[in-house]
Amino acid sequence: MKVLIAPDSFKESLSAKEVADSLKQGWLSVSPHDSVVTLPIADGGEGTLSVLVDATQGEYFYTTVVGPMNQPVQACFGLMGDKKTAVIELAEASGLGLVAEKDRNPLLATSYGTGQLILAALDLSVERILIAIGGSACNDGGVGLLSALGVRFYDQHHQILPYGGGSLTELMTIDVSKMDPRLKNVIIEVACDVDNPLIGQNGASAIFGPQKGATPEMVKLLDANLTHFSNIVESTLGKNIAHVAGAGAAGGVGGALLAFLNTELRSGIDMVLEHIHIDDYFDNVDLVITGEGRIDGQTLRGKAPIGIAKRAKQQHIPCIAVAGAVTGDIQALKEVGIVACFSVLTQPCSLNEALQDASKNVFRLGQSLAGFTASLRT
Repeated sequence: MKVLIAPDSFKESLSAKEVADSLKQGWLSVSPHDSVVTLPIADGGEGTLSVLVDATQGEYFYTTVVGPMNQPVQACFGLMGDKKTAVIELAEASGLGLVAEKDRNPLLATSYGTGQLILAALDLSVERILIAIGGSACNDGGVGLLSALGVRFYDQHHQILPYGGGSLTELMTIDVSKMDPRLKNVIIEVACDVDNPLIGQNGASAIFGPQKGATPEMVKLLDANLTHFSNIVESTLGKNIAHVAGAGAAGGVGGALLAFLNTELRSGIDMVLEHIHIDDYFDNVDLVITGEGRIDGQTLRGKAPIGIAKRAKQQHIPCIAVAGAVTGDIQALKEVGIVACFSVLTQPCSLNEALQDASKNVFRLGQSLAGFTASLRT
């Protein structure tokens, strides 16, 4: 039997590679003569960088940038195996994971470091840049990122705005004349795993602000500031990004990239699967196993397991999903190609216990799945 194991990460627990490797080891401990291929995947959030670089035998580069709270951060970006495509993960330079919970403040947090990574990629003379914008700590409308690229944001006194979403209320004019000209010669693709607009009750501030440290009062201020920002963008560039799906991703970075770099926001999983040539991995495969930390209603909104399941269904290959927790409408998952879902947990436990024992539990589930399929073959 040939099995393709293609999971996303289990957030705060295991990387996609660790999930895939544990499942493989568990499977082969029961059915050692099966062929098991691992392919870690991602949907535009954390882990997208390593998935794309590793799958194409690419190369990593490291540079010091401005972190989300204006601290120096050693950040990584990658070059895919074609030597022409750079991969940038916003979370590396401007991610929530870089800020201690007590220090999170979206009024001050900046996306500047991600712009510096884009400049570093341009220095390699790439032809294409893939940007994964999940996991941000900022709510600055992408102003930090754009500032690193040469765009100037001025207040009424013609002074440069300070970092953070809290300063956007002072924005009066935008000058794009000094934006790095090399950006006109590269193709930029943006992997986006949410469809939230920039402003409003489903916008960047209301939905994602609290996890970045925003109080209810901050959420109102940040939303008002992004509204003001979008108005200035529209009057300057003639582009209305306020209610565009995905513009609210990464605290407005999605909208900034749309407005200033003439790119488009793509489904993260679709972009990843395209660039790793996923269809090449399905040859002679009998079963596909995918998964993520939690399978629920959000999974259907373009998450990694759905992308894999749809491709497997097109190839008429059964696909099963594994997760730390499985909730929601399982029947809806079956309609897109997931024939069964399994939790890695075998007994009630605390969240901390589940996270600590994740690798062991994934290994055991690999054993169980192998044992079950083996029984069907006898």
